[in-house]
Amino acid sequence: MTSFIAQILQEYLKSGVNISETIFILPSRRAGSFLLNELAKLSGQNLFAPKTYSIEEFAQEVSGLDLIGNTNCLFEFYEVYYEKTKPENRESFETFIAWAQTLLHDFNEIDRYLIDYKKFFNYLAEIQDINHWYLQAEKTELIQNYLKFWHKLPEYYEGLKERLDHKQQAYQGLIYREAASNISTYCRENQQKHVFLGFNALNNAEQEIIQYMLAQENTEIHWDLDDVFLADKTHSASMFISEYLKKWSFYEHQKAKSKIDVFRGKKNINVIGTAKNVGQAKYLGEILANFSQDQLEKTAVVLGEEDLLLPVLNSLPPNVEDLNITMGFPLKNAPLASLFEKIFHIHLNEKNGYYYKDVISIINHPALYELLRTEAEKFNQKLSKENTVYLSAKEIIPHFEKTQDLIKACFIENNDHPESFIAQIQITIQMVKKSYEKQQNRLGLEFLYRFHQVFNKLQTLLQDYPHIKSLKSMHVFYREMMSTENLNFQGRPFKGLQLMGMLESRALDFETVIITSVNEGILPSGKSNNSFLPFELKQQYKLPTYREKNAVYTYHFYRLLQRAKNVYLLYNTEPDGLNNGEKSRFITQLEIENQPAHQLKKIQVSPQVPAIKQEMNVITKTPAIIERLKEIAARGFSPSALTTYVRNPIDFYSQYILKIKDPDVVEETVAYNTLGTVIHDSLENFYKPLEGKILTQSNIEGFIQKIPEEVALQFQNSYSPNPMKYGKNLLIFEVAKRYLYNFLNEELTRIKNGAVVEILMIEKKLDLQLRIPGLDFPVKIGGKVDRVENVDGITRIVDYKTGKVLQNQLEVVDWDLLTTDYDKYSKSFQVLTYASIISGNLNLLPPVEAGVISFKNLKSGFLKFAKKDASRSKNKKTEVDAETLEAFQQQLKALIIEICNPEIAFVEKEIKNGNY
Repeated sequence: MTSFIAQILQEYLKSGVNISETIFILPSRRAGSFLLNELAKLSGQNLFAPKTYSIEEFAQEVSGLDLIGNTNCLFEFYEVYYEKTKPENRESFETFIAWAQTLLHDFNEIDRYLIDYKKFFNYLAEIQDINHWYLQAEKTELIQNYLKFWHKLPEYYEGLKERLDHKQQAYQGLIYREAASNISTYCRENQQKHVFLGFNALNNAEQEIIQYMLAQENTEIHWDLDDVFLADKTHSASMFISEYLKKWSFYEHQKAKSKIDVFRGKKNINVIGTAKNVGQAKYLGEILANFSQDQLEKTAVVLGEEDLLLPVLNSLPPNVEDLNITMGFPLKNAPLASLFEKIFHIHLNEKNGYYYKDVISIINHPALYELLRTEAEKFNQKLSKENTVYLSAKEIIPHFEKTQDLIKACFIENNDHPESFIAQIQITIQMVKKSYEKQQNRLGLEFLYRFHQVFNKLQTLLQDYPHIKSLKSMHVFYREMMSTENLNFQGRPFKGLQLMGMLESRALDFETVIITSVNEGILPSGKSNNSFLPFELKQQYKLPTYREKNAVYTYHFYRLLQRAKNVYLLYNTEPDGLNNGEKSRFITQLEIENQPAHQLKKIQVSPQVPAIKQEMNVITKTPAIIERLKEIAARGFSPSALTTYVRNPIDFYSQYILKIKDPDVVEETVAYNTLGTVIHDSLENFYKPLEGKILTQSNIEGFIQKIPEEVALQFQNSYSPNPMKYGKNLLIFEVAKRYLYNFLNEELTRIKNGAVVEILMIEKKLDLQLRIPGLDFPVKIGGKVDRVENVDGITRIVDYKTGKVLQNQLEVVDWDLLTTDYDKYSKSFQVLTYASIISGNLNLLPPVEAGVISFKNLKSGFLKFAKKDASRSKNKKTEVDAETLEAFQQQLKALIIEICNPEIAFVEKEIKNGNY
C-alpha cells in the first residue's frame, strides 16, 4: 500500500522539484512528521528537510501574532467586559465564566469565516428582540438588561480585539482573520513553492488564503478523496471538496491534481457488535493478539471515544511490543484528580464542620493512604464508635501526630482564600511526591507533576488577574482548565502500533484500520450546540452546523478506509447512558453501497457466561463446631439466637459459631435497633427503682416530666454525644419522645381506671437449666426479660417491641409449626421462651399471661400470646399454664437437639420476597 503522502512525495521527487525549498502545509503537525519520515525513506540521498506546518501554525506564521491560550483569553475578555459594563449590570467572574467560553467560541467562528461582526451581531440582537416581543408596551427590567447584553456584543468584540492587538496576541479565529488580511504581504516576502496536502473542510479564511496563493502560481493543493465519492454528488464525504472544485476560480482553468481510485479495491471489512466499552476493548485485544510484528507496524487503532483509552491500554496483548499514542490522556481522568476534587469539595461545603464521609474519602484516598495508613485506621474506628457525623479541623488534626502537616494542608479551616488554598495544595503535592518516590511510582509522579503545573498556572493567573476572589470561583475555573489538560505519552512516533483519535488520523494511511465506538451519536457525533447562535442565523451566514460537522466525520471515516485492506469496525450493542446502542449510519452506508470487491462480514460478539446454579450453602458440623455449640449451650441459648436459627441456620452459624459481627460504621441516621435500645433503656431507668412496688399515678407523671432529659441522655449513651438538632435524627429524637409519651399516657389511663399494677421485675437477666434427653452436656436458655408485672392478680410477662406487631403474630394453632415459620411465629417463640425462663426461676401465681407491647400499635394494648383451637378459631387460650409450657418446651428441646446434632448440617434457607 502506497500512502497518500508517499504518493505525492514520489511525484515531486520524480519531477525534480527542490523539496528542501518547498513548504508543506498539512492538516496537523503529526501529518507533517509522517511526511518527513516518508521523505527520508524515499529520497535515497541526504537533503535538508523542508519546512512543514500544520494549517494552524501556517496561519499564525502569516498573521505575525502569538496564539493566546484559552485560559488567558478568558481573563482578558473579563477585563474588557468589566470595563465596558456598568457597575450595576456587572456579573461576578464566577457567573461570567459560565457563558463567556461559549461566546468566545462564537467569536472564534465569526473570525474564521471572515464575517462582518457588526452586521452579524446587530442581526443577532434583532432576533433576540423578536424572540422577546409581547403585547405589553413596557419591557421588564430583566428583559431590558437581557437585550442590552446582545446589543453590546460588538462593543465586547471590538474591546477584546483591541486589547489582544495591543499585546500582539490573538485567539485562533482572530489569527485566521489577520492571516487572510496579510496573505498578499506574506506571498511577496516568501517566493518558495507551497504545497497544501490532505485538506477537506476549510473555513472561509483558509479558503481565501489558499485561493490567493494558488493564483500566484507557486502553490499547489492535493486533495485526498477517491473518485467514487467525487462522482456521487450526494455523498457527504465529498460535500466540501466538490464545492471547492466547482466554485473556486482556480479550477475554471485547472484540473484537480491527484486522481484517486483506491476505494473500490479489495477490502476485508469486519463489522463487530459487542456489549459495552469494555467488551470493545477486550475484543480489540483479541484481534491484535493474532497480528505479527509486521502487521502491527501497519495498523492504526482509532478510538471514537477518548474514554476507551485506558480500557484499550489494559487490554493490549503481549505481542504489542511498540506502541505510539498520539492522543493525550485527559488529566481529569487521572486517579489524583479525585483527591484534589474532594479537597475542593470539603472546603466549599463546610458549614457545620466537615462531613465525615468527605473526611474519610480524603484520608483513605490511595494517594494519601500509604502516608496515613495506621493513623487513618484508628481514626476511622473512632468515628464509627462515636457516630461523629460532622467534624472540625481541631477534632481531626490531633489524631495524626506523625503527619500533621499533611492533615493541616487538607483540612485547615477558613481556607477559602484562593492563594492560601493553592499554597496548602502545593504542600500536599510535595508530601505525596515523597511518598511516590519511595514507592517508585513513576506514573503517579508524572500525574503529580502535571497537577503541580496546573496549580502553578492558577497561582500565576491569580497574581496577574485579580478577578478570582473566592474559592468557589477558583473551583469553577480549575474545572474549566482540567477539561482541556492532557498528559502526553512519549513513544517512537513511526514504530509499532498507532493508537489515535479520529482527528489525528487526517492525511495518514494504514493497511489495517480498527475503529471503535462506531455508534450513532459518536461517529458522527450528532446534534450538539455549544453556541449562542441560532441554527437559522448560522445557515444565513454559512457558518458550520451539525450537518457540516457530520460531513466532516463522514470524510474522515471514508478517507481512513480508502487505502486500507483490512478494516475492523467495532460498535457498542448495548444502551449505555445517552447512547442507545445503535450502530452508526456509516456502517449502514457501507452495507448499502456494497462494493463488489469489499468482503463485508458481520460479527455479533457476546461473552460466554456460564450458568451458575444458585445452590444453598451447607455447613457440615465438625468437632470444632460441636465444641462451640457446647460453649453456647453452657452459657445459655438466647431467644434471639434460637429465632435466628429458625430464620436461617447459616445466619446462626455466622453470628454465633464464627462470631462474625457487622463492621462498625458511622450511623449517620439513627438505626432502628438504636431507637429500640433508647426506648428500652429509658423505660428501664424509669421503672427499675419501682421493682416490688405498686405503680402510682404520681410515678408516671414524674416519668412524663423526665422524658426529654432521659431520651437525650440515652441517645448520648447509645448513639452520639453530639446533640440531635438537625434533619432525620431530630425527627427520630422526637419520635422516641412521642413513643414514650404515648406509652406512659396509656399507663396513666390504666391506673386512673383503677388497675392495680405491681412491678415485679424490670430488665432482669435470667437463665434456666434444661434437661434434654440425648444430649450429654448441660444446656441453658437465657435472656433479659423486659418487664414482669402483676395487674389485678394476673401476672404478665411483657416484651417491648418498637416495631409494629399484630395480635395474629402471637397466636399458635399447631405447635409443630412454631420452629419452622419465622415470620409467623417468632414473636410467640420469644415470649414463651421468656415465660419458660421466668417460670423456672420464680413461683408465679396463676394465672400467667405473656405477650408484647408494640409501640407502633399501642392502641391494641397488651398483645397476649394465645393458643388457638384448630377446630374452633374463636376459641383462644391466653393463660400460659403448665400444659402450654410443656407443649412449648417439647418444641424448644427438639430445636436445640437439631442445632446440636452432629449429623444435621447448617443448611441455608432460600430467601423469598426479601424474607427468609
